[in-house]
Formats: sequence, C-alpha cells, structure tokens
Amino acid sequence: MNSDVIDKKERKAWNFKRYIIFFLLVSFTVTCSFILLLSTMHFDIDEIKHNWYYILGNTFFLTFLFWILDGFRRKITVQKPVDQITESLDRITKGDFSVRIPEIHTLTGYNEFNPIIRHINLMTQELSGVETLRTDFISNVSHEIKTPLSVIRNYSTMLQNSDLTEQEKIEYITAINQASGRLSELVTNILKLNKLENQKIYPEIKNYNLSEQLCECLLVFEDLWEKKNIRLEIDFDDEINIQADAELLNLVWNNLYSNALKFTESGGTVSVRLYREASQAVVEIKDTGCGMDDETQKHIFDKFYQGDTSHAMQGNGLGLALVRRIIAITGGEIHVRSQLGKGSVFMIRFPCIQR
Repeated sequence: MNSDVIDKKERKAWNFKRYIIFFLLVSFTVTCSFILLLSTMHFDIDEIKHNWYYILGNTFFLTFLFWILDGFRRKITVQKPVDQITESLDRITKGDFSVRIPEIHTLTGYNEFNPIIRHINLMTQELSGVETLRTDFISNVSHEIKTPLSVIRNYSTMLQNSDLTEQEKIEYITAINQASGRLSELVTNILKLNKLENQKIYPEIKNYNLSEQLCECLLVFEDLWEKKNIRLEIDFDDEINIQADAELLNLVWNNLYSNALKFTESGGTVSVRLYREASQAVVEIKDTGCGMDDETQKHIFDKFYQGDTSHAMQGNGLGLALVRRIIAITGGEIHVRSQLGKGSVFMIRFPCIQR
C-alpha cells in the first residue's frame, strides 16, 4: 500500500483505534470512580447489578463524546496543518520553490507547527534564490561560450576559401586566436570562482609591501595606457605592508586596472592612490571613463553582469565577481562610487601591519 495512503489513514481525526483507546481510558476512569464512591458510601449491590447496562451505556456515550470532541480538535490543530505541510513538501520535492505555507492562527495565538512552517518558508525562499542563480548561471555561461565558438567557427570556415589574401588570412587567424583566448579566460575564471566560492583555494598569507605589488601589476598594462594616451596619476605610501595572499591580490589589481583603462577613453586619466587610514590600508583606483548609473552599481559585482554592453567583447562579466570574493577571503572590503559620464572610483580597504 502507498505510504501516502497509510499516512492519511493514520492522520484521520476520527480513527477507530483512537476510539478504543478512549473507551479503555473512560472505562478505567469510571471504574475507579465507582470503586472510590462505593468505598465511602453505602449502596445496594443488587440495585447496582440491576442497572449495570445504564453504567455501560453512559461509558460508551462519554467515550463517543470525548472521541468526537478530540477528533474536531485534532482535525483543526493537527490534521489540517500536517496536510498543508506535507502537500507543500511534495510540491517542493517536484521542484516548485514558490511554495509558501501560511502560518496557523488559533485562539491562543500560538501553534506548535508555526516554527516548522517558518523554517520551511525560509528554506523554499533560499532554494528559490539558488535555483534562479543556477538557471541564470547556465544561461549566461551558455551565451558566453557560444559567442567565441561562433567566431571561431565562422572564421575557420572562411579560412577554407583558397582565394583569400595573406592579409585576410592573418586577420581571420587573429580573430580566432582572440576568440579562443576569451574562451580560455572564461573557463579559467569560472573554475577560479567556483573554487573560491566552495573554499577550495586556501590563501597563502604572507607579509609584503603593497605599493610594490601595485606598481608591478600596473606595469603590465603599460602598452595599453600608452596606446590610448591615458594619463596616469600615482600616489603611493611606500611604508604600507599587509598580510595577504599576494597571488590572489594580483588578480584583484589586474582586474581593476584592466577595467579602469578599458572604460577610459583616449586622453583620459586613471589615478591610483595608496594611503593609510587608521589601522587600514586604502587603495583607490579612479578613472575618467563612462561611469555607471545607480542600477549598474547595484549589480556590478554580480556574475556575468555587464552594464556597458559596448565593451562586452572585452570581458565576460566574471572579473568583479572574482575581485569581491577574493577581497572577502582576505578580510578586506570593496566599495564603488560612480556617476554616469564622469568615471568611477573603486576603494579597497585592508587591515595593515602597524609600524
């Protein structure tokens, strides 16, 4: 027999087994009462024997009355909420995370099932968020992978044309290399972010000079800022040391520098400051680029989010998600201030080693 059918039979408000239990309890109570009554008062035994069926009838009647009243009580306070909870859990197991169970209101204002209901509602709310993230992640990854694959496929097909000039071949091969590089970077970032979020990367903490690291990472982009004729403004406190994983923070600075230079037009300015504020090291990376509106700033650290689609081909929307996760792991904080058309400022704070 189906377990659901068995459960429903056992949860019936008026169950014959429960009637037998009530009968035994009432019979025991009535018997004990009569024994106590007979021991303190004088009754005619023959008269009691003659009216025994009245006593038995009253016992059955009281049992039936208590059974009915208890059935109504169980139906309202137990069976109804249990049915609601089991029905909702069945829907959850089938993947419906929109389920919300209304709390039960009684005359006393409290029901023992309400804490369970609140926890189930909280669980479905969390599962709904996780499911949305999973769906969005799969959709975004599929889109991001499909784009460079289409580029590779199209240009490789065009390379099969024997009438191509050497210049065209070089252009097509360059496009294929760029698309494959973007695809490789996407997979690498996904793996890194997955390891960071699942705590499979354990930071190697060491003391080092932060200004030296900021300079070294900035020099990697020398060709880019010279090509775009971007003016650099640097103001570093050379005496600031921190305790962190240098390799992980390299990813942070590379991503932030790359974004600042990418979104700053030719002839613009990018400034980098490092200074001490109380017991913290503060890094400010400021650009005079396109900036962001309020809506973009709310989602700038979300996976795959790209507020400025005009630069979409230059990234995959995972860089800032990586940045935020790394900074959280290393005990820092990151904040962004931006105004559309006037640039952005990223401010990162770390605990620094006292002098």
